[in-house]
Amino acid sequence: MNAVEVEGLSVKFGDYYAVNDISFKVSKGEIFGFLGANGAGKTTTIRVLCGLLLPTHGKTWVCGLDVLKDSFQVKQKVGYMSQKFTLYDDLSVAENLAFTASLRKISDLNFQQQKEKLLSFIKFKESEKSLVRDLPGGVKQQVSLVASLLHDPELVFLDEPTAGVSPAYRQRFWALIRELAKEGKTVFVTTHYMDEAEQCERIALMRSGELIALDSPSGLKHNSFPDRDPHVVTLEDVFIHQVEGK
Repeated sequence: MNAVEVEGLSVKFGDYYAVNDISFKVSKGEIFGFLGANGAGKTTTIRVLCGLLLPTHGKTWVCGLDVLKDSFQVKQKVGYMSQKFTLYDDLSVAENLAFTASLRKISDLNFQQQKEKLLSFIKFKESEKSLVRDLPGGVKQQVSLVASLLHDPELVFLDEPTAGVSPAYRQRFWALIRELAKEGKTVFVTTHYMDEAEQCERIALMRSGELIALDSPSGLKHNSFPDRDPHVVTLEDVFIHQVEGK
């Protein structure tokens, strides 16, 4: 079973198509990259797949469920870490996670078990009483990841999860992503860092609301520059060539 299936998806705001007739599939357990310039339609697509935004046209399935008909069940199966920071700076780590658990209606026992498991997973060394605003940026992002995983989703959407954090924290975050995939979770991620995109099994390229390419990193390099040595072609070359114009 595919984790995601998108068929002819369009999202229109007034006369403007934020997403225009795109179709693709994501396999269960895959690390799937969704790349494009700002305004390309990436976040809009993710919001539709999370059941947060109604499509204008097309069909979408997540974890075998029709998103339009079963949006409540879909929300139980997905985690979403938005590109904008989703924790409250004036609350502690413990308070933020407890608030998220209450929104998800997670029982106290399950919450405690999941919290301990996930904080251990990210190797959290700070005090849970620490205010979020006092944490380093990379640690904040990791705690935000924990919040998105508290209800043990099958599919995790990460929308630019490492924006603005140091290279060391980005490396650590991607180690966590690979561990999630090993556990069988599907990871759907957007990023502007091409070294991160290299770690995706397949990448979809979006431009002006349209899906213009979908392949493995090596496949994208070969198809974009068939006459060049693939060992010297970078994903940055591909991105500039495909997304920003030849």
